[in-house]
Amino acid sequence: MTYIGIDVSKDSFVAAYPAKSGYTTTTFPNTTSGVRRFIQSLTEDCHCVMEATGNYSMLLLYLLQESDIAVSMENPQKIKHFARAMLSTTKTDDIDAKLIAKYGEKMEPQPYKIPSESIILLKQKRTVLRQLKKQLTMMINLQHSLSVLPKQDPTAKVATEQTIKFLRKQISKMEEEITKLSNKEFKRQMELLTSIKGIGEHIAAAIITATGGFTYFSSAKQISRYLGLCPTYEQSGTSIHFKGHINRNGDTHLRSQLYVVAFASIRFNTACRETYERLRSRGKSGKAAIIAVANKLIRQMFAVVMNDRPYIDGYVSSLA
Repeated sequence: MTYIGIDVSKDSFVAAYPAKSGYTTTTFPNTTSGVRRFIQSLTEDCHCVMEATGNYSMLLLYLLQESDIAVSMENPQKIKHFARAMLSTTKTDDIDAKLIAKYGEKMEPQPYKIPSESIILLKQKRTVLRQLKKQLTMMINLQHSLSVLPKQDPTAKVATEQTIKFLRKQISKMEEEITKLSNKEFKRQMELLTSIKGIGEHIAAAIITATGGFTYFSSAKQISRYLGLCPTYEQSGTSIHFKGHINRNGDTHLRSQLYVVAFASIRFNTACRETYERLRSRGKSGKAAIIAVANKLIRQMFAVVMNDRPYIDGYVSSLA
């Protein structure tokens, strides 16, 4: 297998090819014609490796898979730590492409499976929704800061109010579209997830989007780790024994949504309430207990989808 390292940027990408003495690099435009020219330079046994760089790598990824060429999309943190292990101190596009090629040779990453069209559309909608909510928060804060002034400009006041009204309308519209598309393409999963006490349509649609319809992960723990809800732990000899905070990887917005949902689930979800009360009785902080409840919800969501059975609150297995 010949591993080709690719460093992608907005307008171009650098490909590193194995050679007798290291690697050779070539720069291609990040356009359809540039990608097709790159594909023509590849042989049948090539396996391309690149970092996940958002939208800029999607055209290359799509055309490679369309041409039946193996391609891996790796977490940038993996490449970063690999660079540290290799004692790399210089960073350029050419060096990064060579480093990614070497990472492919050493780590042999699994080929990437491109998401379905529905997941791609849902991800775009959620990205826009997240940005709209950030803008709304910013405008509300601006409105409040202007309201305390001794004299407020009427034009600025009206513009701020209209912008807030517009953003709220767009947020509502985007949430409706996400829910509608999720119910259309993932109807059964939406039914199963919303059968869990505390899980509504918005959070169910968000989880489906993040997990690719529960196809990206083989366990609930993997989902928790991806969302950044797993606690960190360090132990070395007798001097280091540290239980830290959650790892905070993945989708920050979804993680905060799950944290809020966990509060509601304590009231309505029997298993979540028992988890929370048990941990609090053991002296755990309220925040730590809520995070545990969020992880409990992830396990419940994974279970109902994998077993294709609605959630029954308070159910205890006869095999337990």
